Amino acid sequence: MVEAEGGRIFFSSKGRTLEGEDEIVILSVGVDIGSSTSHLVFSRIVLERLDSRYVVTTRETFYESDILLTPYTADETIDAEKLGAFIRKQYEFAKVQADEIDTGALILTGVAVRRRNARAIADLFASQAGKLVAVSAGDSLETVMAAYGSGAVQRSIRDSACVMNIDVGGGTSKIAVCRDGKVIDLTALDVGARLVVTDSEGRIMRLEEAGRQFGAELGWKLSVGSRFTSEQSEMLAAKMAERLLEAALGGSPKVGATPLLRLDPIAAGGKIDEVTISGGVSEFVYGKEKGNFGDLGPQLAEEIRKRIAAWGPKLERPNEGIRATVIGASQYTTQVSGSTIHVWPMEILPLRNVPVIAPELEFGDTIESGAVAASVRRVLKRLDLAGGEKPVAVFVPWRGSATFARLDSFCRGIVQGLSEVLAHGHPVILVGDGDVGGLVGIHLREEMRLEYPVVSIDGLELKEFDYIDIGAMLDTSGAVPVVIKSLIFPATAALGKAAVKSAAEMA
Repeated sequence: MVEAEGGRIFFSSKGRTLEGEDEIVILSVGVDIGSSTSHLVFSRIVLERLDSRYVVTTRETFYESDILLTPYTADETIDAEKLGAFIRKQYEFAKVQADEIDTGALILTGVAVRRRNARAIADLFASQAGKLVAVSAGDSLETVMAAYGSGAVQRSIRDSACVMNIDVGGGTSKIAVCRDGKVIDLTALDVGARLVVTDSEGRIMRLEEAGRQFGAELGWKLSVGSRFTSEQSEMLAAKMAERLLEAALGGSPKVGATPLLRLDPIAAGGKIDEVTISGGVSEFVYGKEKGNFGDLGPQLAEEIRKRIAAWGPKLERPNEGIRATVIGASQYTTQVSGSTIHVWPMEILPLRNVPVIAPELEFGDTIESGAVAASVRRVLKRLDLAGGEKPVAVFVPWRGSATFARLDSFCRGIVQGLSEVLAHGHPVILVGDGDVGGLVGIHLREEMRLEYPVVSIDGLELKEFDYIDIGAMLDTSGAVPVVIKSLIFPATAALGKAAVKSAAEMA
């Protein structure tokens, strides 16, 4: 992604250095490959120097691709040849060469993350592997992304409201409850517009298991090749919308005896003031799409609208509909860590594309190790990182004195919370905004005798949805260069002063 020469940080593009320029323009691509649709967004991002780092000042989306119904082969794997042809054509339309892209995000959802599709998709982007932040979005992370991308999170600040975003896609629906600029609860269920797909003659050409079970509940025996009438479409859509609303109200809907929830039910109490709809079905909800794609989109949209109107919250228009989940771009900022750092062993560096988690940590007079561990585990679960397959960097906004007792409780809580990550052989990676990085690292190694590699650095400002590259230590200063790639969502619902606050939180 970047190359170090003589202590200077270079982009992969020849002759461009962060150290010698006050303003840099980079090109970014966001690619969303999902169960039902695939699309791309190209952006131009302007970064300006602010002290020791660069911040985004302008983000311009200069090309949004067509929406492609994700192509499949006869054995239900993604047709990499057709998908590749579509992607190449969109690069041509955007008038961008692949080697001109500086950075970007590749978001894989649904069947795109299945093992049998992974290699084919990886091959499509092999030439850009070092430039893209690849995220396999599980249900939790996809729900959070949709909440941010739709503008629901920012809207909860602007309107001082509790906002629910319902992202209705082809195979699943994701529900996020947003309050005070945060996703406070979420769930997902098997309800979507393409559980039953018909051809031009009204015969079923694709049938998901959830669609079959909804049909059975209505007394039908659906199968590929059988006829599916418009009346059946309306009845099936009504059933799905009914279960979707049940989930939104905190229930645990079933179809027959089969649970539909893919995550725990929503438990957050309180009144929902506003609802936004994103995902493919939102295009029908808000009248942006009038076409027929052989699925349940139009009927499901109508049933959802009716039920929200009867429920009571105000239905608001999202900033992004079908594109809510796609990441607009990867924002580059570069910072240099402080001198109070601890890295062991040095050979562990460099590290690339490490996701940042930002658990809610309480730095009172005393620090409870159990509370620290629980907070870390919660955010790992919410971002689909609990399995420990990937290394993670924990952002530590340390406050207060660094006494032995506080350091010890904190470090033990971190190790407990990261137990699954460490069990997979990954290092402890801590990044802070204060000047205790060295002390924390030393405590982990010298006092706790931790056998795992440790990277503890400070002097950085990070947030959730950041990905970082940590370079090797610079001989001239003993500092560590860090490239921060923040996942930028396409828009904000904030206005006036709230817009400034929202932009600052996202920058």
